Amino acid sequence: MKIPIVDASALGPIVRATRKAQGVRQDDMAGSIGVSENFMGKVERGDASVTWAKLFQVLDGLGIQLIADVPGDIEVSLAPPADNRNQP
Repeated sequence: MKIPIVDASALGPIVRATRKAQGVRQDDMAGSIGVSENFMGKVERGDASVTWAKLFQVLDGLGIQLIADVPGDIEVSLAPPADNRNQP
């Protein structure tokens, strides 16, 4: 399912619903991911002050993947450079 994320408050309910669908308590999920229960609560409330690295740690632990849908003209500038090391 694709859900638009416009700010932190939109991501929180997704994290909470995913955790609950997996049947895991908040404290157990936090412990298994390696973050505090307090941090997990901040993420689930959509608190805008969470650190990006830990946020992605939580998303990864829950199996949530964020994908940026960028305009086509920007996509070209984001493409990795060609690997020319093996060319004569």
